[in-house]
Amino acid sequence: MKPRELIEKWVETFNEGNAEKISEFYQDDAINHQVTHEPVVGKTAIREMFENEFSQAEMTCIVENIFEDNDWGILEWKDPLGLRGCGFFQIENGKIKFQRGYWDKLSFLRQHKLPIPTE
Repeated sequence: MKPRELIEKWVETFNEGNAEKISEFYQDDAINHQVTHEPVVGKTAIREMFENEFSQAEMTCIVENIFEDNDWGILEWKDPLGLRGCGFFQIENGKIKFQRGYWDKLSFLRQHKLPIPTE
């Protein structure tokens, strides 16, 4: 599966809010680094990360653009509340090996009325 196709399916699954199903997109030793957090290493830890995130807020990813270059895919996205971000996905053997996401955590917390850390 090419990066564009994988990202399209990943977004569809993300919008279902199913942590188990979305974790199947990742290799066993994958790294998911949302720059507002420390990197999450391994498929099991990534599933747990999504379980936690999906339980905290209802999130919807709206695709603005998907770009593809060899084994890399780039997703530009927004959500219904106006938050915008982008994700970089390195794909190997049809699964995500590395993912990095950029988005504004403070805006996300405010929009979802979640506690804002003081440190």
